[in-house]
Order: sequence, then C-alpha cells, then structure tokens
Amino acid sequence: MDAPLNQVIIPLSAQELFSAWNRFPEAVLYAGGTDLIGKQENNIINLPPAFLCLEKLTELQKIARTEHFLDIGSMVKLNRILNLGKIVPGAFYSCVEKIAGFQLRNLATIGGNICSPKKLLDLSAPLTALDAQYEFKNSQNITRWVLASRFHSQENQISQNKELLTRIRLPIHQWDYAVYRKFVNDDYYFTEALVFLAKTSKNILSEIRVIYKSDAIYRNKSGEDILNGKALPLYRKTADDFVENWRDFLDNRSDKSKFSKISILNSIRENVYNLSE
Repeated sequence: MDAPLNQVIIPLSAQELFSAWNRFPEAVLYAGGTDLIGKQENNIINLPPAFLCLEKLTELQKIARTEHFLDIGSMVKLNRILNLGKIVPGAFYSCVEKIAGFQLRNLATIGGNICSPKKLLDLSAPLTALDAQYEFKNSQNITRWVLASRFHSQENQISQNKELLTRIRLPIHQWDYAVYRKFVNDDYYFTEALVFLAKTSKNILSEIRVIYKSDAIYRNKSGEDILNGKALPLYRKTADDFVENWRDFLDNRSDKSKFSKISILNSIRENVYNLSE
C-alpha cells in the first residue's frame, strides 16, 4: 500500500508504531528531525512520503539509574542528558556537550545520533569506549541487546527485521582519567574524535582504553597492552613506545591524511604524557 504524500503518523505506543510500520514499510522513523532536515538548504523542506514520529512514545523518554548502570531512553534529548550532571561518565558528557549548539541539542535525541544512516556520528566513539549496550525491540515485543562496539563496527550486519532502538544502557563506573577530543571538521556527518580512558589501582595502570573514530571505530589493543599493569607515573620511554605503536597503527591506514595523523598522535602523546613522569 502506497502512503499518501507526506503522511505523518504519530503512534502512541510501540504496538501502534509497528502496526503503522507494517502498513507503510518504507516510512522513515522521525525522532528529533535534526538528521532528516539538518542539511537541507531549500526554503521548502523535502520530507519523505511517510514518516513515523516517535515524539509521543513516552516509554522512549525515560531515564533510570541503578547501582551500576544508567538507562537512557532513545528519545531523550541531548540537553536533558547534560542536565543529569556528574552521574554521566565524563568522556560521554564532554562529547554530548560538543555536539552543535544549545538549540539543536534541545531537538536532537541520543537514539537519532546513534542510528543515523549517514555516518558514524559523535556519540558512537564514547559509547563504544564505555561498553554501552543498545536495546532493540521488534513487533513481537522481543528485545535484544547489542554492544555499542558491535553495532558501530564495519562487520555489523543490520537486521532485516524492523526493530526499534528503545534504550541505551551505560555503565556508570568512573574512570580515573577520561578525555574526549573532537578534531575540527566542517562536515557534520564526518567527525574525527579520540577517547582516552584510564583506570588506576594502587598506583598501577589497571586498564587503558583508547578509541579513535573517523570513517570507522578503531581500537589499538596492542598499544593498550604496552601500558596495562604499568606503575604510575609511567616511564617516559614507555609512553613514547605507546605513541610509536599508535604511529605504526595509523601508518597502516592509507586513507588518513598527514594532517590527521599528526593531530591524532599529538593528542595521544599529550594524554599519555599526563600519566608519565
């Protein structure tokens, strides 16, 4: 069945959503609308023939906290996440804070950023680094959880069944050292970023995690092995070995420009030196 032009469907429940989605299988899900209309330059906005507006699905706007996790509904606006304050892990908070401006963050949703069909948007980097999980629900009310690292990987296969991202589960244990760095880029749909996380225990670097995002998510585990278990502050040679390992890692990526490599390595060097003598 073909939908009439600009058919706007506003379901009040997940059941209504999937019923409408089955009637109009080509309908586009509409969250905050920033991805759908953000780059249109015409005076008249070009909308899809049919879209499903998620604004009235209150179950997608809930936030809940347990001892170990922060559950965020997929329709929660980005500014609302910032309003949660210190409970939000630092690297993730810093990333959200750097997305566009205040007015756009009042419209943009966490789920829309995650599920954008354009590119890997900003939130993919810290959510991957922090071991976030995404809950998806289908028309049979069956849910499945997917690790952010798997969802945003190049190997991830998109489900052929219609599924709705319902919530994001974020571990809230704090890292002793957490940095999010977004590199200057004029293209909203192609950003480069670095997430640098470290945990310590009795002056021992117990865990290190560095995520680099550009056209894909990259993690250099061999570099992390250089630092894991080392005493703090790190010897400068150990820090230099870590930087050189990352240099080799980036050199194997032929698509990176010289400028990008220099910027990334400088940021990695700055952060690892903060942990050294």
